[in-house]
Amino acid sequence: MTIDELLAEARADLVRLSPTEALQAQEDGAVLIDIRPEANRVSEGGLPGALVVERTVLEWRLDPACEARLPEAAYDLHVVVVCNEGYSSSLAAATLRRLGVHRATDLVGGFRAWKDEGLPVC
Repeated sequence: MTIDELLAEARADLVRLSPTEALQAQEDGAVLIDIRPEANRVSEGGLPGALVVERTVLEWRLDPACEARLPEAAYDLHVVVVCNEGYSSSLAAATLRRLGVHRATDLVGGFRAWKDEGLPVC
């Protein structure tokens, strides 16, 4: 399997959101999860109200059955994972869905698409 095939498989079960849809989802109670490296958050800005969870620990923090979970972790939590350009976030969201977080999805185009649309950054 190639990375392109893996990515297509991951996205097959996701209802991916545009930046505007992700902002609306956040306003409706979804949690944006920023998995970008700290260097990107420092140089490009962050997402207001988003939880920052390093990609290396994402599954442990959002698995409701894990002792290392965040208080927000729940199987019915609407999670929108955000990376730089919308690739890593698709793989991460698919993994969360495999853990039972059935409303996990990601942001098409990532943080850079969000910023390009002129949506708020901090």
